[in-house]
Order: sequence, then structure tokens, then C-alpha cells
Amino acid sequence: MKMRIGRDELLTGLQRVQGVVEKRNTMPILSNVLLEAKQEGTEIVATDLEIGMRGLYKATVLEPGGITLSARKLYEIIKELPDGDVELTTGDNHWTTIQAGKSQFKIVGLPSGDYPALPAIEREGLTPLTGAGFLELIRKTLFAAGDNDARYILNGLLVTLAATDKKTMLRLVGTDGHRLAVAEQEIGQPGSRNVPKDIKAIIPKKAAQEIRRLLEEGGDEEPLIGFTKNLMIFRKSGLLLTSRLMEGNYPNYQQVLPKESHKRIAVKRGELESALRRVSVLSRDKANAVRLSFAPGRLTLFASHPEYGEATEELAARYEGEPLTTGFNARYLLDVFGVMDGDTVTLQMETPLSPCLIQEPETPGFKCVVMPVKI
Repeated sequence: MKMRIGRDELLTGLQRVQGVVEKRNTMPILSNVLLEAKQEGTEIVATDLEIGMRGLYKATVLEPGGITLSARKLYEIIKELPDGDVELTTGDNHWTTIQAGKSQFKIVGLPSGDYPALPAIEREGLTPLTGAGFLELIRKTLFAAGDNDARYILNGLLVTLAATDKKTMLRLVGTDGHRLAVAEQEIGQPGSRNVPKDIKAIIPKKAAQEIRRLLEEGGDEEPLIGFTKNLMIFRKSGLLLTSRLMEGNYPNYQQVLPKESHKRIAVKRGELESALRRVSVLSRDKANAVRLSFAPGRLTLFASHPEYGEATEELAARYEGEPLTTGFNARYLLDVFGVMDGDTVTLQMETPLSPCLIQEPETPGFKCVVMPVKI
């Protein structure tokens, strides 16, 4: 293989796959990236056997061929090179020479034939999405999904696609058992003939994080999403991301969503967020517990630490119910407020130990539930 490619073009391709590449070295070749020089350009491929990413990049191919090289080392090398063209040439025993200006590197690779193949993808049956809308749904739910949770299924996002002749609704749900986030919106396009009417699938958190990164790059082209029996397909601007779906039953989140309650307090989001950060400085380290007291016209925050002392702050609020005192892990509340954009936030709960429903009037499609803690 011999090819010439712009340093920025190669760097973009390598940057995109860093999150996909397997860090835990179960198979040495999975920490590599596959470079395939073809007539139409160079394909950069990475997989960890669960998630795969493939992209085609402009390059002058002098000799077609392929090689796999350490994704991290190749990225570190290319990042330090000056602007201009980079020439990659493979030689005997899979040694690859990287030449740029007066800089030359030689690194050893593994044969491209040993690299795991990405699944074959049908081009039909993909649903167009508005990139900004899909990004917003991921942003509003990803924080609530589990991280290495013992209940495997909670380490993913539930994706529901409901298509009718008039509209297509997309809903994402994330939960780790302590908090739950549900976000939905109409994605504009009516269901096309070859798209199933209703799809429910659970995608790994890592796949959602990679989609989020690709959507954050922007671009004019609308992304496409599709599902087969055990695979999610995501296409955007010549990039293809595939992910195995998680198997299992997602919890019935509808049961957790509280009914509308008269015990609802409305408060300025920015003020509550700032006050929480201040008061939680003196909360107990692990639980991050902060006490919230609802009373007509005000919300009072209180935290104490046996070694350091206590903190109290009072905020103006709209509340007309009976006084109510409860406690929360401050970090869970801050995570929710961090993905909200409106000026006002409402919290509602029936009893001090019942689930708390958090919403913002500006985004009716977003609901979050946080479980209280005993103080």
C-alpha cells in the first residue's frame, strides 16, 4: 500500500475512531485502526466487536492495499506533524513508513486480512433525522444511563421510533435506577413505506456517546438511522456507525413517571443550580445529600457535614401546597439542571420519599425523575 493524504483529513478520520477502539487489549488487533487504500480514497475503520465505524477520506492512492496500525500511536504522530501531505507506505513484515516533509516515522502494523469485518449493511429502510434534534435528545438522556451498572440493560439507552403517515416520533430513555430521563420529539419526516411503523431498541451508552460526537461536528447533511434485528445503523456525511443492540427487557419506565400533583414548586433554574453547588460543598462526601424544604413562596436548601459544619440558602419560589421537606443527592439534581435550557424549573412530588418529577415549561417533551434520599 502506498498513498498520499492531507494531514488534516487523516487527523479527522483518526480522531473520530479513538472512542471506538478497544482500550482493554483482549485482542491486540482491536487497538489498531484499519487503513484501506482504494481507488476512490482511503477507508479508515475501527471496531471493538460491539461498535464499528467506517469513513471514506480523500487521498491519492499510488498502490492500493491495507494495513492495521496502532490507533493511538498513529493519531499521536499525525497530530504532531505540520500541515501538508502525509505519505504512508507499507513494506516487509507490515512495517509502515510515515513521511511528512523532513519527518519520517516507521511503525509496525498487523495484516489487514486479520482485522474483524464490519457487518454488511442494507441501504434501505433508514429514517432521516434532524441532526440538531437527535443531538438534543441524546444530550438530555445520556447522563441518566448507567455506568457499568450490575443490571446490564441499564448501561444503554432505550430508543423508540413510532412512525405514522403524518409524523415520526423519536423517544430516548435513560435510567440507572436512581434517576430517569425521557426525551421525545417529532423528527419531521412521515414514515416512509419501507420503514417499520414501531421500533424499540436498546443501544449501548458507548454507541450513543459516539453518535453524539459525530452530531456535534455539525454539517448540512441529515443523518439517517435504522435498525435490524440485532443492529443499529447510523449514517452521516459518508460515515457509517454500527452497533450491536443490547438484549434484554428495559424497565417499565412509564410506571415510575409520577402523575401530575398539586405539590409543585417553580423556581429559577440558574438560581437553584448555583445555590445547590454552594450548599453541597458542605454535604457528606459520598451521598452529596442536600435537604430541600418546600414552603409557600420559598425553597430552603440545607446541608451539613459532621467535620466541617453546615450551609443554608433560601430562594424565592412559587409554591402553594403543604410544607414538605425531602432530601436529594445534589449531583443528581445538578446533572438534570445541566441539560436544561429554560429559565424556570418545576419540581413536584407527593411525599418526602416519593419520586420527584422535574420539568421545564419550555420543553414539554422532556421529563426527568430523581429518587429522593433519606436525611
